[in-house]
Amino acid sequence: MTSRGKFITLEGGEGAGKSTLLAGLRQHLLAQGVDLVLTREPGGTPLGEAVRAIVLDPAQRGMCAESELLLMFASRAQLVRECIAPALAAGQWVLCDRFTDASYAYQGGGRGVPEERIATLEQWSVGELRPDLTLLLDLPVATGRARAAGRGEADRIEVEADAFFERVRAAYRARAAAEPSRFRVIDASLTPAGVLAAAIDATRHLFGAAA
Repeated sequence: MTSRGKFITLEGGEGAGKSTLLAGLRQHLLAQGVDLVLTREPGGTPLGEAVRAIVLDPAQRGMCAESELLLMFASRAQLVRECIAPALAAGQWVLCDRFTDASYAYQGGGRGVPEERIATLEQWSVGELRPDLTLLLDLPVATGRARAAGRGEADRIEVEADAFFERVRAAYRARAAAEPSRFRVIDASLTPAGVLAAAIDATRHLFGAAA
């Protein structure tokens, strides 16, 4: 019988360095012989990528919080059924750039959508699926925004005010404090090598845990 794969998610605010860490962690896991699937949210499927284009489009500034939340969960439901669940069932590991914690942080903390409403959508769209490990890249909002400023034209989320991102960061940190066994908070102000080393250390227990 094939053992269930491991599900690792990366979370963090703008400019936290998730893309750099994803590349380094992917290389490390592959070197360990892991059969790995790399994906992202919103996105990861044709439907999800179409949703991503809508959600991040600066022309959609009038999108209400409820529409944003529902679009995120539409993308997530498709990703789970088309990609994540089948991969885990086949014994593959999944490394995902954001997952449901992002909705609690961005649409919950940032937009003010009640947590219980997000929890209802979570139960309906992804069931009991939760990451085995969530790496939260944490750094001050000002630092992250300064990093992100050099990446080209800002998307619909990136143009939000600092206060929005402060709420996002606070929501992430609260979730990490509430679930210390799942989260590993990493100081994203470290060098890329330091961040990667911390992430690798956080994954070590997954190799000895049979699903």
